[in-house]
Amino acid sequence: MRTVGVEEELLLVDPGTGEPRAVAGAVLVAQARSDDETRLEAELQREQLETTTRPQESMGDLAREIRRWRAAASELAREVGADVAALATSPLPVDPSVSAGKRYRRLVEKFGLTAQEQLTCGCHIHVSVDSDDEGVAVLDRMRPWLSVLLALSANSPYWQGGDSGYGSYRSQVWGRWPSAGPTEAFGSAKGYHAHVRSLLETGTLLDEGMIYFDARLSRTYPTVEVRVADVCLDADDTVLLAALVRGLVETSARAWRAGEPPSSAPVGLLRLGAWQAARSGISGGLVHPLTWTPAPAEEVIGALVDHVTQALSDAGDLTLVKESLDRLLSLGGGAGIQRATHARTGDLRAVVNEAITRTAG
Repeated sequence: MRTVGVEEELLLVDPGTGEPRAVAGAVLVAQARSDDETRLEAELQREQLETTTRPQESMGDLAREIRRWRAAASELAREVGADVAALATSPLPVDPSVSAGKRYRRLVEKFGLTAQEQLTCGCHIHVSVDSDDEGVAVLDRMRPWLSVLLALSANSPYWQGGDSGYGSYRSQVWGRWPSAGPTEAFGSAKGYHAHVRSLLETGTLLDEGMIYFDARLSRTYPTVEVRVADVCLDADDTVLLAALVRGLVETSARAWRAGEPPSSAPVGLLRLGAWQAARSGISGGLVHPLTWTPAPAEEVIGALVDHVTQALSDAGDLTLVKESLDRLLSLGGGAGIQRATHARTGDLRAVVNEAITRTAG
């Protein structure tokens, strides 16, 4: 059974005003004083934190880990007068403040507003692979389906106090980085590493940590790391995403071992698919990864489930995925819940408070 780990970036907010608060440093100090084995880390901006689960084989165990770290982050944030919200962008206006550290200062110096405005929260799913060869074979074969994962996770409709018109505006802001987005097929581990070297040799990126592909080989763990998703509003949706990613990894690895070639779709098509997924989320049409034509979101999501059904069944995750998808589609996903809350209350602070409640579980 392949193990799965999850990294979630969470927004630090004022529970009264709903505005982001630059208190990550204070939360980490509170963590250092705690006896709990909390796993929180700083991120680019002081208005956010990252949680990291341990690798798990069982989705039930993973769900408990995700909820545990969300609750721990909430408890520690409250010690310094803040709270955490699983929002991929802030609904309320914010002027982010960059975290301390030489690397973060270099990012701002080199990339200007792209770095200064980059207060976005994503979800990164790590799935174990046996080798770089298998990992790259997986990356090559899962490329067409990453846009569907983005649509499912869309949880950032608001930007600087207004509706962006997107389900995932985070992905649009994140896409300003020079190495972000979908990639061509690499063909082999050698081809992947050669491509990374060629990007670094341009001098445009600070280091290998800036390889911001939608999916990549992890530099730290023996995993494929899928980075395309918004942080999910509900922990259940994060677990759904993790199950689907593991299913995609296993399905892609089996196809590679069977000698099946990857899709020949060029990066241009992948970018259009990702843009449409960011625009619509699950509330409109998507680009179908098998035909590259428009199709209703539910049809495209159904095609993804069909594609990975055998792997989901073998892992014991098929029922969980189907039930979780039914729930997600009925509620409209993170973006749909945020917009429904705003439509009901007319208050973006209520959107943040709803997210605080859902994040804490």
